[in-house]
Amino acid sequence: MSVADGPVVADVVVVGAGVAGLACARDLAAAGLGVTVLEAGDAVGGRMRTDRLDGFTVDRGFQVVNPAYPQLRRRLPARFLAPRPFLPGVLVHTGDRRVLLADPRRRPDTVTSLLTGRLARPRDLAALAALGARDALAPARTLKHAPERTTRAALAAAGFSDAFVEDFFRPFLSGVFLEDALETSSRVFHLVWRSMLRGALCLPAFGVQSVPRALAAALPEGTVRLGTPVARLAEGAVVTADGTELPARAVVVATGAAAAARLLPGLDVSAHRTVTTYYHVADRSPLGRPLLLVDTRRRVLNTCVLSDVAPEYAPRGSALIATSVLGGDTAPVRDAVAAALSEMYGTDATAWDLLVARTVEGALPAMPPSWPLTRPCRTGPGRYVCGDHRATGSVQGALAGGARAAREVLRDLAAP
Repeated sequence: MSVADGPVVADVVVVGAGVAGLACARDLAAAGLGVTVLEAGDAVGGRMRTDRLDGFTVDRGFQVVNPAYPQLRRRLPARFLAPRPFLPGVLVHTGDRRVLLADPRRRPDTVTSLLTGRLARPRDLAALAALGARDALAPARTLKHAPERTTRAALAAAGFSDAFVEDFFRPFLSGVFLEDALETSSRVFHLVWRSMLRGALCLPAFGVQSVPRALAAALPEGTVRLGTPVARLAEGAVVTADGTELPARAVVVATGAAAAARLLPGLDVSAHRTVTTYYHVADRSPLGRPLLLVDTRRRVLNTCVLSDVAPEYAPRGSALIATSVLGGDTAPVRDAVAAALSEMYGTDATAWDLLVARTVEGALPAMPPSWPLTRPCRTGPGRYVCGDHRATGSVQGALAGGARAAREVLRDLAAP
């Protein structure tokens, strides 16, 4: 990994080594500028971090990647991630059974089970097929400029019944957008739905931090400086926590929203979503299929057996189960999660060992209408900002935001 310890000499200082900052740094370096990335933590990745605990691979919060994301596909060949795909569908726990809902174009054999499982009506299947055809085939720019409303309003306009929205879309999308009211911008929903239809949700075989590690490895040697928190920005410089002043022609703040607002007073930042993921260990898989499981009663956002998707996530003879909920970790929540999992998996989940709980503050920005899919990165002379809180809450949004910041820096530095 490109990590430096010596003096900093740079045209541009990027604050933050998440994927947005790394993408920005890579584009600036490719254009011939001297770039230094300052990261407060002990590793690159921002929120995309992975730990090894007792032989298990534990991401800091349940995260997936989609190799079909344009920015990811351009920057990182899929083979570097060793992607392990989920099956193309969602398993819905309805209270007395589990029903597989999949894209009818990919899995026409699931249509009968949806009808007999009382999850969907014929009108819902027709609306699902129409939505899939529109979002998968339409150019992204068409979706970006479509009329904007809430996701709930968009689903109603698409012809879905209230029952299907409550039994499928609401529990599934709660885990995607980390909100339970379907209030996310319809433009964001359609773009995310498009990416799911055109690609596959995957786990990198060795953890989600594989993405930022690969991005950092593509930078010139010595670009990234770890353990270097930034205290403030000065005129034409960055001041680190130890008081060192590092001059730069431009500074790009590529941190989370809260840190960006601290470094750039007056910056307009959105509300954010907090999520907690519980990692349980069992002797064997309670499911046996690489599927995401959601609950119509919405007691959890979602749950899956990570080792069914990526066997590398657990030692042989063990299974690793990840379950996410909105908000923080408390003892009552842990008990409620165990009870819900027992019902959803049809086994005694209270006998599973809790390996760890990970709470992620600011896991995603809140993205209600009117949510700008793109916005200028320049906040003042020589100062720029990027991150998923300035675009869409996704790896694609973060990477695209970093690329946009780099273009604006290059344009301004080239100006007479």
